Amino acid sequence: MSPIASEFIRRELLRGELADIAARVEAGERLSREDGIRLMECRDLLAVGYLADLARRRTCDDVVYFINNAHINYTNVCQNLCELCAFGKEKDAPGAYTMTLEEVEAKARTAAAAGVTEIHIVGGLNPELPYDYYLELVKTVRRAAPGACIQAFDAVEIDFIASRAGRPIADVLQELRQAGLDSLPGGGAEIFNPDLRRHLCAKKIDGRRWLQVHETAHRLGIPTNATMLYGHFETAADRVDHLLALRELQDRTGGFLAFIPLAFHPTNTAFSHLPGPTGVDDLKVLAVSRLLLDNFRHIKAFWIMMGPKLAQIALHFGVNDLDGTVREEHIFHEAGATTPQYQPPESFLNSIRAAGRIPVERDTLYREIRRYV
Repeated sequence: MSPIASEFIRRELLRGELADIAARVEAGERLSREDGIRLMECRDLLAVGYLADLARRRTCDDVVYFINNAHINYTNVCQNLCELCAFGKEKDAPGAYTMTLEEVEAKARTAAAAGVTEIHIVGGLNPELPYDYYLELVKTVRRAAPGACIQAFDAVEIDFIASRAGRPIADVLQELRQAGLDSLPGGGAEIFNPDLRRHLCAKKIDGRRWLQVHETAHRLGIPTNATMLYGHFETAADRVDHLLALRELQDRTGGFLAFIPLAFHPTNTAFSHLPGPTGVDDLKVLAVSRLLLDNFRHIKAFWIMMGPKLAQIALHFGVNDLDGTVREEHIFHEAGATTPQYQPPESFLNSIRAAGRIPVERDTLYREIRRYV
């Protein structure tokens, strides 16, 4: 955006319905719950995006991150079978699978040969897997890909693993870290509103437990990501309350690496009659997340869910991370995602440069691997 256009938008903002919020954003002040709801309900998407871009520039300049990573979904057998999910299956259902450690090792070796710096591991809650399976899985991946960070098991899986073992969360996390775990992904947060959660995923741990697992990880020095599932039955207030709960925990621990809004894909779920979020929803949630989560450095547009083109546009709505190469992904594709399962590094370079930003390849912990000036 040219300086003239930017100044015009700024002047219009300071005269419009968001004038008071714009003044607080310019001053670097923390926004309130009421501010967040107004932003979520505002129809002027470009105004909200402009404010988010201002906050993004203040936080992380013009750098945009991507990662050379690979996903491993080790099982789709799940005892919960949440209404919102198209991935989980009963153990005897057609298409149900659980990888052997040898199969996991083969995938990790293939990923290592491709030079990945992160292996992202999540799956269903398979009641037939013993505690040792999870420890050995991490050890196997660590041996097969010694140079990659292992980001494995969301908070729901960690709670499940601990309950199956009859062990405290902290002990399980410590043992997984000793086996080679580097960080936790942010899945399973869905939406924290308990009434909605009973409708969407009644058997899943509640929002308070999700936050407790992440706080325990942070206290142990294990960084994590955070997510929010949007585009189903939630209100603007539900979204804002979810974000503020994350902000409050980040104030206490500083352990979150990034926030990743996840667009709900209704296909093949119990809610296939829902339309799912629009592109306006996608961009607005990203922008308001940047504005409310003032203690999160990284806001990620997950191209697998949004598509590469909309994710590129999101770089002007507060985003500074496009995730990574992925290579293989089943959870969102089972729910109707039509994006490719792999995006080569060159495509990130082209997309980021075309948006006027500086591409930086990172690892899981946001350590810089290469800056493409």
